[in-house]
Amino acid sequence: MRMPPMIATLGRHRLTCWLLVLQVAATCAVVCNAAFLVVQRVQRVNEPSGLQEAGLSVMALSLAKLHDDQLAQYLADIDALRRISGVRAAALVDDVPYLGAESSGTTCGNLDAVHRMLAARADVPGCAEPVLYSGGPQVVRALGLALVAGRDFRDDEYVQGKAGYQMGNAPAVIISESLARRLYPGRSAVGQMIYFGNGLSKGQGKQVVGVVKHLGRGILRKPVDYDQAVLVPSEPADASVLFAVHSSARDQSRVLAAAEALLDKRHPDRLQDPDFGRPYARIRHAYFQRDTTMIGLLIASALGLLFVTALGIGGLASFWVQQRRRTIGIRRAIGATRGDVLRYFQAENFLIVTAGVVLGVLLAVGLNLVLMRHYELPRLPLWYLPVGALVLWGLGQLAVLSPALRAARVPPVVATRSV
Repeated sequence: MRMPPMIATLGRHRLTCWLLVLQVAATCAVVCNAAFLVVQRVQRVNEPSGLQEAGLSVMALSLAKLHDDQLAQYLADIDALRRISGVRAAALVDDVPYLGAESSGTTCGNLDAVHRMLAARADVPGCAEPVLYSGGPQVVRALGLALVAGRDFRDDEYVQGKAGYQMGNAPAVIISESLARRLYPGRSAVGQMIYFGNGLSKGQGKQVVGVVKHLGRGILRKPVDYDQAVLVPSEPADASVLFAVHSSARDQSRVLAAAEALLDKRHPDRLQDPDFGRPYARIRHAYFQRDTTMIGLLIASALGLLFVTALGIGGLASFWVQQRRRTIGIRRAIGATRGDVLRYFQAENFLIVTAGVVLGVLLAVGLNLVLMRHYELPRLPLWYLPVGALVLWGLGQLAVLSPALRAARVPPVVATRSV
């Protein structure tokens, strides 16, 4: 079991050993980064929207042109939707999380931050870039948002939006808890003033009256901004609007069909849209479809590499056992036990895999730097490297176990046979 003779034996098979070392190194580099990417994608797919998704349906209505009394028609639509049996709440909204589009803007939590931002024209403490949503009466109930501080909007706080500019001049807003921590660290956000849109240049703020646990974005870009949102009590009046309809999950299909029929009857001139009415679960599934596909591909690639590496380790060990049968028999004849033979092959495999792991760790860091530069991925946490090394060490020992056991069963009498 001394290392120098073992290394000398491996030195007589340099090409084969180096090929196996490179295979282990490549597997280590790819598996570590693939595991990191899978974790990142899984976290992204599981990002909370903040909505009560079960029973939530979203109706998209697009008109060829606006009428003079368009908002009044929309409000009449909402009133009719609320009368459908099984509807718990319905509201007019301009957007919902994960729909693939969003309105966002620089938002500050105090006038000092506003002045610094206007002077620097860059990100400053106390300012953020949240998504801006607008919605009519019952919007909090219809979306199923969970208030953790403050209150819902009062009826007199809702204002009429304008075509092309949905926000209107509302006096109050509700923000997400993540944005509250960003703008008002160590303080309660309720009762504070918030500045965005025209209010930045005019120094006119709106009062934060409530904080919701979560409210996701329409498009997920940077993880730090995933859950930062502002909800404005402004009734959208554009040519394209959304109706959020909430019911029980059991009644959702029936309510959605009745709502589609109702809006078809009330708006025969609407533009045809294949996504006219959908359960929110379908919207979420469609948005994260690429992520779930990528997760499957990455897992399949990592498992495939591990399988091929295990085959390489096991195949090489089997070949060496076949070649060394007489040498093993001689060692058994001079006193080596089966355990000694088993440990020898396991130690030999450990040396090869260790060399591959050391090289693989360096390749994993280099590959991560390339991904960071070209795909804006975060830095690979260092703890992935020892975990990857342990996986490959364990895989190597398992792969060599069967050939090593076969070698341990070689009888001493083999030493007496001619080559």
